[in-house]
Amino acid sequence: MLKWLNILFSKTKTEDNTTCVKPEVHEHKKNNIKSVSNKFLIVGLGNIGAEYVNTRHNIGFKIVDFFAKKKGVNFETVKLGSLAEYKFKGRTFLLLKPNTYMNLSGKAVKYWTDKENIPLENILIITDDLNLSFGKIRIKPKGSDGGHNGLKSINLILNTTNYTRFRFGISDEFKKGKQVDYVLGEWDEEEKTKLPERLELASEIIKSFGTAGIENTMTLYNGK
Repeated sequence: MLKWLNILFSKTKTEDNTTCVKPEVHEHKKNNIKSVSNKFLIVGLGNIGAEYVNTRHNIGFKIVDFFAKKKGVNFETVKLGSLAEYKFKGRTFLLLKPNTYMNLSGKAVKYWTDKENIPLENILIITDDLNLSFGKIRIKPKGSDGGHNGLKSINLILNTTNYTRFRFGISDEFKKGKQVDYVLGEWDEEEKTKLPERLELASEIIKSFGTAGIENTMTLYNGK
């Protein structure tokens, strides 16, 4: 009789222990589920200073400026740049214009990525591209710097090329040896006429990146 009671007690204790452990195991699994971030860092590349405002190389600044104005948000001077915040359907778009000059853009991107805990897949870098005709769009989830000093700095400091870049074509209509003058030159009259429509398109791309995702955005806008 005593032996039977010991066996019964032993089984009951095991069952009780199992019941107590279950919530802990469930909680452990729950805590390991990867959270989805609704915060996006949108970086327009460019150079600070009045002499660069309307240059081809500053198209990144121009695009985020246009987006901010369209959405009614203002830039504030912050560490390593200017920042504006736009919220839409539970998502937060942080618009950044680094003040480090193009060659050191990575410093600002790294700082704000870490400060705001932005995952790599939620970073969008907007830059000019000589290999694309004026206003042509190319969006890629990763890739080389293509000789662009801003991207080169970001690749080096983030130690990765796995972030989305939004390239805006500025064409390569310059004479041999005149690349720097061309890139740092202002838009010609024909380009100025066409630019507003391209800025509208660029604004749509920023919003799509944060709401529809990179794959859908590439499908909708690449090549336009």
